[in-house]
Amino acid sequence: MNFKKYDPLKDIMYQVLDKNGNLTLADWDNKLNDMEAKTAYEKMLFARQADIKAVSYQRQGRMYTYPPNLGQEAIAVAAGMVIRDEDWLVPAFRELGTYLAKGMSLKEYFLYFRGHEDSLIFKNAKNFLPFSVPIASQLLHAVGIGYAIKYKEEKDKVVFTFVGDGGTSEGDFHEAMNFAAVWKVPVIFIVQNNQFAISVPFNKQTASVNIAAKSVAYGMPGIKVDGNDIFAMYDAVQTTADYAGKGNGPVLIEALTFRAGAHTTSDDPSKYRTKEEEDNWAAKDPLLRLKKYLQGKDLWNAKEENALLDQYDLEIERQFEEAENYPTTTLDEVFDYHYEELPEELNRQKVAYKKFLNWKETRK
Repeated sequence: MNFKKYDPLKDIMYQVLDKNGNLTLADWDNKLNDMEAKTAYEKMLFARQADIKAVSYQRQGRMYTYPPNLGQEAIAVAAGMVIRDEDWLVPAFRELGTYLAKGMSLKEYFLYFRGHEDSLIFKNAKNFLPFSVPIASQLLHAVGIGYAIKYKEEKDKVVFTFVGDGGTSEGDFHEAMNFAAVWKVPVIFIVQNNQFAISVPFNKQTASVNIAAKSVAYGMPGIKVDGNDIFAMYDAVQTTADYAGKGNGPVLIEALTFRAGAHTTSDDPSKYRTKEEEDNWAAKDPLLRLKKYLQGKDLWNAKEENALLDQYDLEIERQFEEAENYPTTTLDEVFDYHYEELPEELNRQKVAYKKFLNWKETRK
């Protein structure tokens, strides 16, 4: 994939696989062989099934507010297939496929949305920062890590960070982009342009022709990619990771996609978008187009998918039950992990709260 061929100022989008599962580039250098493409589909399918069941758990009152990943699986899985243990992941909150690839368990994922502190221990995931709810603040953290990598001369390490299209209107985004380019740090900025910042449509978010074009002003490469095309996304992430890892500096990827679900389970998207718009994007669904590609090569069928979904359901339910039966957070745990030695003021608050709980217990 050649950056120069896809000039963001001309709004040229990199796409390999169209909505019907057909290759759009006759001379495309296939970076994923048939078995890897099939594995990518299985990973996307698992992430989607876990996401669908997470929404169901939340509706049952068994989890708190949840941000669905539906429709954006190709972006996260593509990044997950490229990221390594030694690389850093600085996420937003809608990249489940990448979290799983980095080593986070579904149990930890479910614990997070049940409000448990232990969810962010990430027992089997290296170099993984917690999710960032304050929009775009994580991008500055990513640049700081990238600067540390360069300062310590840790060759070949890369930082992957995510943000939504709405996050590009935050000052943090522009500060991060500027310093990343000035310092030439190995950071890949992946903007999931899912068309809506909660209810604000993309056409009210920026006057730029696209988000990738913003890279030009900061002096870094940028590319607009079909975020529902796993082949294009994988190629773009792999190419940019190689570029950044060799000391060439940061890259901005705009991944064009659609948030098929609600912003969170507290949101009603029917208030701000039409059924026609949803149907139009449903035809471009990332799983649907990859499945069509695999079926065209006799690599996938309905029987195989149904058997896999049954297997996935059992595993998802097993891990959710473990999360649901996990010991509740103790009062000590709420206070004891902020400092090596608890400051006097926090200790005073802890004692006061214990007294309150004891009083409350006597009122029963």
